[in-house]
Amino acid sequence: MATSGSFRYQAMERVVFGKPAAQAVSDEAARLDAQRVFLLVSGTLNRETDVVAGIRDALGARYAGEFQGIPPHTPRDAVVRAAAAARALDADLIVTVGGGSVTDAGKVIQICLRHDVTDPAQLDNYRIAFKADGTPSAPVYEGPTVRQVSVPTTLSGGEFYPLAGCTDPLRKVKEGYRHDLLIPRAVILDARITVHTPQWLWLSTGIRALDHAVEALCSPQANDFCDGAALQALRLLGQGLPRSKADPADIAARQQCQIGVWNSMVPIQGGIPMGASHAIGHILGGTCDVPHGYTSCVMLPHVLRYNRGVNGERQALVAAALGQPGREAAEVVGEFIAGLGMPRTLAEVNVPREQFALIARNAMHDRWLHTNPRKINGPQDVLEILEMAA
Repeated sequence: MATSGSFRYQAMERVVFGKPAAQAVSDEAARLDAQRVFLLVSGTLNRETDVVAGIRDALGARYAGEFQGIPPHTPRDAVVRAAAAARALDADLIVTVGGGSVTDAGKVIQICLRHDVTDPAQLDNYRIAFKADGTPSAPVYEGPTVRQVSVPTTLSGGEFYPLAGCTDPLRKVKEGYRHDLLIPRAVILDARITVHTPQWLWLSTGIRALDHAVEALCSPQANDFCDGAALQALRLLGQGLPRSKADPADIAARQQCQIGVWNSMVPIQGGIPMGASHAIGHILGGTCDVPHGYTSCVMLPHVLRYNRGVNGERQALVAAALGQPGREAAEVVGEFIAGLGMPRTLAEVNVPREQFALIARNAMHDRWLHTNPRKINGPQDVLEILEMAA
């Protein structure tokens, strides 16, 4: 555990929870004096519910227009199209309503608007590149002037961090974009609108949040401050996810999960690096089109098992926080995932062994692979983990 370090506070101004989303969005637009609010929304939520209509109505004259239908993993071409729509409307605030792909799209749209990106290839100028040893090379550029408010409907937590994932569909690689001002100015947590989220998506992204907390606790760079948030995240998610599965209308359980996600992101905000579960998960998403909640369901127990020899004492904290002290964390987490009805193997998410070598090579370029508690020396070590998860 680290005994020295620093915590960098984010350029986020507030988190609103428990208030109806429509009223909260309207209040934030007024607080920020936004006159031309652009909604970037989940297509399904827009077509099949009245959630987006309620936000439009509450905004009144401040509503400028909207774009719906960002595909999973936030492909570049869709982001550039959405940015063109926001540019044409002269938007002065982006409000995202939906899951992680919509949230990330809002972040990258901010770059597109600030730097007049009109072609997907131009995004190469702003993405984080990685050397073979995982060392990042992040471009320096001016931050956005049109900012974002996020209304998440899933549990992946990206709304609490200034990093966006965006996939280059030509190379089939999900890449990172980071600037301090990409984090939303405000996050609105309304558990009531999440009843429309498909259960598999709600539960699997909840495991993604659990993964944040687990890998933070198990990191060699963990510290007492971030441990507190990670442990509380495990307690809240450990209780809230099974309750929301048993009764999807249990709003209190859903809010418990949302607050758990918020807690799970504190260590990442504080600079605690993640490990191989996140790193391999990024590649499974961008290269194999696996939903990123599912990537954590499949990889986390096996990464715990792989790392146990170097951080068994830290893993014991995970098992205890999930209510099963004295047991191996890999078994506890695996059983928890299975109890939610989530996939446990790569075969279940349609990733064949024929892709393992490509996944292993691509994973070597992810920065968090190189902060895994047990050192990963090359693609052969990634292949070992993939075989465990096959």
